[in-house]
Amino acid sequence: MSAPKKLFVKTYGCQMNVYDSERMVGALGTAGYEQVQDPAEADMILLNTCHIREKAAEKVYSELGRMRPLKDAKPDLKIGVAGCVAQAEGAEIMRRQPMVDLVVGPQAYHRLPAMEAKVQAGETALDTDFPEEDKFDHLPAPRGPKASRAPTAFLTVQEGCDKFCAFCVVPYTRGAEVSRPGARLLAEARDLVERGVADITLLGQNVNGYHGAGIDGDWTLARLIRELAKIDGLERIRYTTSHPNDMTDDLIDAHGEVEKLMPYLHLPVQSGSDAVLAGMNRRHTAEEYLRLIERIRAARPDIAMSGDFIVGFPGETEADFADTIALCEEVRYASAFSFKYSARPGTPAAGRTFVGDDVASERLGRLQALITDHQRSFQRAQVGKRMSLLVEKAGREPGQMIGKTPWLHAAHFDGPQTTQGNVVEVEIIGSNTNSLSARAI
Repeated sequence: MSAPKKLFVKTYGCQMNVYDSERMVGALGTAGYEQVQDPAEADMILLNTCHIREKAAEKVYSELGRMRPLKDAKPDLKIGVAGCVAQAEGAEIMRRQPMVDLVVGPQAYHRLPAMEAKVQAGETALDTDFPEEDKFDHLPAPRGPKASRAPTAFLTVQEGCDKFCAFCVVPYTRGAEVSRPGARLLAEARDLVERGVADITLLGQNVNGYHGAGIDGDWTLARLIRELAKIDGLERIRYTTSHPNDMTDDLIDAHGEVEKLMPYLHLPVQSGSDAVLAGMNRRHTAEEYLRLIERIRAARPDIAMSGDFIVGFPGETEADFADTIALCEEVRYASAFSFKYSARPGTPAAGRTFVGDDVASERLGRLQALITDHQRSFQRAQVGKRMSLLVEKAGREPGQMIGKTPWLHAAHFDGPQTTQGNVVEVEIIGSNTNSLSARAI
């Protein structure tokens, strides 16, 4: 029996890329590869790329340039580029970096074994199609012994987006919205639980737009969550990322009725200005978003809200930005991600006039200061409370363990290694910059 080949995967960007990387490792496992953590050991290097942030493609080319010495030292080393940059750039990657052997888009990962065989035969392999077949029907389930996984895991339930926000590349790199059948998701979730997972985050570019085939007709995300909650051993359910326009009544009700659905919701708004929201093609107003938050909090009063903001979108005035600040003041996010606008080639907003880097940077600084103040205020409010903690790993200090609260805060406490993977009761005794301190009860 020949020795296994070595595969190194570097993952950029979102949680879905983390999930996809795991499945690609499984796919290439059928071709005789095992994963390693050092690229110098690898027979194949695979970059799973993200196209959301500024200059994403250039960063990939820079990374490929840094890998040139590895290729020079090991001419048989195979190098592949996957993910959204691969989808967007296609053959251009091979033209600019001829050392790249393989380029594969997000919908073609199930074809990796055949592409790898082609590469081993001395050819290059390029696949950025949107195949009719569902890649998940052909990708192998994660391998390994039972109870071998970390206690948390991602589960992709939906891919693609039909919203066509003016700033976003997802409809072009991930394609139209597609939802996976409910029965397959339940089977995969049960397998994860058997392998030691207690906390599952459901993933989708527009996850609350989920409409997958169920045993009795199409299931909404709320129905899927209710079915998942019946799995013994699955303690916690989360989902991300959502669009306000798909926050349906049954999903809001689920937040108040399904105990395993955690009191944390990431619901991006992007701006507090109706003029900017219209320019972004978000198809909702700031007032509609705020009233939606009211309904969600009425269903689950202790819910923590998280959001996304783009500052400096083309046409944004100081008055528009003031509306964003006002919205943040009203919602008081427990956490939020905020970025300066950066044009993505091929999107409707790419040709519009940017407000200027200095203006955008100054506004971003003000917004982030406010978000940080609200985040720390939310954390301080946890001190003195008793809550459950899913223990994930050992901490930096001897005898220290780290886990996640229902509100997705990291909390550390002194406890035995045997608590890993378990839910323990703790009291929060301190709030730090980005974490909480706790003591086991």
